[in-house]
Amino acid sequence: MQKQLVCVTGLPRAGSTLLCQLLAHHPDIYCDGHSSPLLPLLNGFRQQVTGNDFMMSQMDVDYETTYQRIHNMYVGLMDGWFAHAPEPILVDKNRGWLNQYDLVQNLKADTRMLVCVRNLEQIWGSIENRHQKSLLLDFPDQLAGLSVYDRADRLFGPSGVVGEPLKAIEALQDFHPDTQKQIYFVMFEDLVSDPTRVMADIFAWLGLSAHSINMQQLTTRAHESDSYYKFKYLHKTHESINAPSTHSVPTRIKKSIREGYSWFYRNFYPAALNKD
Repeated sequence: MQKQLVCVTGLPRAGSTLLCQLLAHHPDIYCDGHSSPLLPLLNGFRQQVTGNDFMMSQMDVDYETTYQRIHNMYVGLMDGWFAHAPEPILVDKNRGWLNQYDLVQNLKADTRMLVCVRNLEQIWGSIENRHQKSLLLDFPDQLAGLSVYDRADRLFGPSGVVGEPLKAIEALQDFHPDTQKQIYFVMFEDLVSDPTRVMADIFAWLGLSAHSINMQQLTTRAHESDSYYKFKYLHKTHESINAPSTHSVPTRIKKSIREGYSWFYRNFYPAALNKD
């Protein structure tokens, strides 16, 4: 049976854990809900292959055959990762897929991508709110000792936990139109306010039959090892969906985010640009 890979990715605190929880309810989808090490394994394998002088020397003899063998090994690693799953749709969750979509397309050309987005100000608010509840613990990238404004600058900087995936999302817009058809943006606000409609649309986009989900009796699973993220980015699941609280955002930070990522607001949240 031909299986299809679906990468769940996007911005932090934008609903990827909830989305995976809901995807797992469909009988034709395999989704364990956790952030997956598959992509880091693939990237690590690439470094091993490239750094192996004996392997590289094989290309001097027959580049095409050796490169095809390497390609086969990559595909075999991906197929082996999901070999236990009988479902036709295989979901792999990792924010890194945003930057590596060319890699996954090279290996699995029919791969689709679900990209989770959220109002950027509320992403900042969610992260900062969680930080205030774990103030005595540092971030993985050591942000706790910074001022709230410097912390926001780092989070949204080019290599920040929010800024880096934002750059990748912006780059997706330059992909060929046929490739863009394989990308589906999931807005967090829609997912929590009208999950039945959003999931029905996603199932249809994936070519699956309709499947009803009781949003008040969701299946929960053990959450991820949040200690890896220093308890700053929790991944808990709940039996029902409740809209999160609206976070208060300082005017200076709100202005900086909107001005720095005006393209994002124009594409996804144009109405927010007209609000105070």
